[in-house]
Amino acid sequence: MASLSLEDELREKIYHHLNQIYVNNDNYALSEKIIAVFFQGRDLISPNPNLSKWDSSDIILITYAHSIVENEKAPLQTLLKFLDKHIQSYINTVHILPYFPYSSDDGFAVIDFKKINDAFGSWEDIEAIATTYKLMSDLVINHVSSRSQWFDQFKNGKNPGQHYFLSVDPLIDTQKVVRPRTSNVLQEVNTINGKKYVWSTFSHDQPDLNFSNPAVLVEIIDIVRTYLERGTKIFRLDAVAFIWKQINTECINLPQTHEIIRLIRTLTDFYSHEVFLVTETNIPNRENLSYFGNRNEAHLVYNFALPPLILYTLLNGISGKIKQWLMGMPPAIFGTTYFNFIASHDGIGLRPIEEILTEEEIDMLAKNIEGAGGKVSYRTKENSQRPYELNIALFDALKLHVKDGDDGYQEARFISAHTIMLSLEGIPAFYIHSFLATQNDYEKVKHSGKNRGINRHQWQMQELEKILLSENHHSRMFYELLRLIGIRKRQRAFHPNATQFTLGLGNSVLALWRQSLDRTQSIFSIHNISNQRIAIQLSDLNLVETDSWLDLISGTKLERSHGKLMLTPYQSMWITNKSSIM
Repeated sequence: MASLSLEDELREKIYHHLNQIYVNNDNYALSEKIIAVFFQGRDLISPNPNLSKWDSSDIILITYAHSIVENEKAPLQTLLKFLDKHIQSYINTVHILPYFPYSSDDGFAVIDFKKINDAFGSWEDIEAIATTYKLMSDLVINHVSSRSQWFDQFKNGKNPGQHYFLSVDPLIDTQKVVRPRTSNVLQEVNTINGKKYVWSTFSHDQPDLNFSNPAVLVEIIDIVRTYLERGTKIFRLDAVAFIWKQINTECINLPQTHEIIRLIRTLTDFYSHEVFLVTETNIPNRENLSYFGNRNEAHLVYNFALPPLILYTLLNGISGKIKQWLMGMPPAIFGTTYFNFIASHDGIGLRPIEEILTEEEIDMLAKNIEGAGGKVSYRTKENSQRPYELNIALFDALKLHVKDGDDGYQEARFISAHTIMLSLEGIPAFYIHSFLATQNDYEKVKHSGKNRGINRHQWQMQELEKILLSENHHSRMFYELLRLIGIRKRQRAFHPNATQFTLGLGNSVLALWRQSLDRTQSIFSIHNISNQRIAIQLSDLNLVETDSWLDLISGTKLERSHGKLMLTPYQSMWITNKSSIM
């Protein structure tokens, strides 16, 4: 039997996806339209799900287009200037948060998906960044701005937008719907055809798109193609878990949602080996992992449980919870991996740890964050309000030990948090305000009226340059993080898919064993997560007798005659038998 051509294989896959999403629809014609829109005569490539698109040198920076600004210069140009001058040797991937015209939510209420916000720069500026760095862009897939052309068409009964949104009977029962916000899910909208009640998962300025209309899917696919042509290599599928609505369900993680992701994955797999998908699903861990699919959905999933668990671990000085979580995390199948982060433009989500920490432990963590000057955002759960998100700059979040308060180890905890992240299976991502150890921005909260503004400071380039040349906590943290990244990038045992085992060395220690894919390098990643000095018996590490062992971080050789390691509060060690072998 003759094998299918690439074209026929692609058609068959797309047709299969569409049949899982839409019933009573001409899915053959729809598949042909999608192929024409997405590929436009482009040669196809053969997908390879086993392909590893990353190694230990992959490090991601998360930033807004205008996180750093200077007079009379487009922020995107200033961003490139900062990247090239300060971190090009350390960071190879840049996630620029939505750089499109928007009406609210700091970019996530997109007015026009195909234009660059004039206040940020131009498509040429985006392409300039994509020339040197892997560009990660947001595909804001669930909703648009209420000021978008599509929503204006909806209100005025004009095509195509009049069919792009979901309006429902206001009396329907929405109690089952999982919400990330406390606002009503339905917003009343005056249209030329009378009052409509429009589904709005996040805010009334962000009406949800109606993916049950195949034309909406085609629009999104056209947007994906546009971003690819402009240099995007990585797509962050924002709020993707919510995109399919079905009355009398929770309206989250529905089968059609997964199938739409599989369709986008199929399209990008046939387009380029360099492109991969990241799903942003801030939900309990088990549900989050489902977005790997069978290596046919996301290449990377956000490790959403990591940020709150890192905080809980370092602020309490106990490692039991994070070790329990790590031992329950399945190794990512080759061709997939984890997106590791401990801070982002959003707050620190608490839903992913609802099955890991008790309500009392979560409440304790929230109280500690408020004590450090942070804020707590809430969601509605079973007619009550539960902490949903911690809003605080990461540097300030690590200020107060639960028992000992301001114990003087804030900077040590901050470095420890990032060293742990750099040690884990997956690709590490640094939010720019963590890189710079930015503190809480209360003026931004006041100006924006949003708790998340606390961690969305805007630096003046000239001021930042002076700070990085001075002696202060910003420069200390920045250059130490760069040093650690420089060490990590060269170690094969830190490949995102390298073997990882969690070791049991006591409640004050978090310890991991990483081994390179070719088994030539081992790294014992040892972290004192307490504010006390501790001792570790060398015999507990089971180091191979015939190898020489070195701590990569301090450069110290281990002498077996010492018998034990002494770790100062929050000290980390990367103990290896081979160094700098990339």
